[in-house]
Amino acid sequence: MISATKKWIFIKASSAILVPLILWFLFNLVSFYDKSYEEVLLFFTSQPTKFIFSLFIIFAYFYSALSISEVFEDYIENEKLKNVANKFLYLSAIIIPVLTLFLLFRLSL
Repeated sequence: MISATKKWIFIKASSAILVPLILWFLFNLVSFYDKSYEEVLLFFTSQPTKFIFSLFIIFAYFYSALSISEVFEDYIENEKLKNVANKFLYLSAIIIPVLTLFLLFRLSL
């Protein structure tokens, strides 16, 4: 399979997975309006929420990295610069979610 086809399939699959996760997150975000800090903290430290929010963060960064990579492919002419930008993008798409999830799991300590 061509790499562009794989990338297209990954973008479509991750966007399909993100739709229910975004709806879940938005529904809960709206409910935070009248809650105290302790209630919000309790929400994020509960086990099912940690798992679902972790999936949301991972798929959101995966989708955004693939989408931004497509922009690099279309608008950066220099191959070396394009490769460096893609490597930096993929590296940050790994580091930022890992740090976010690490901080989320440290909340419960």
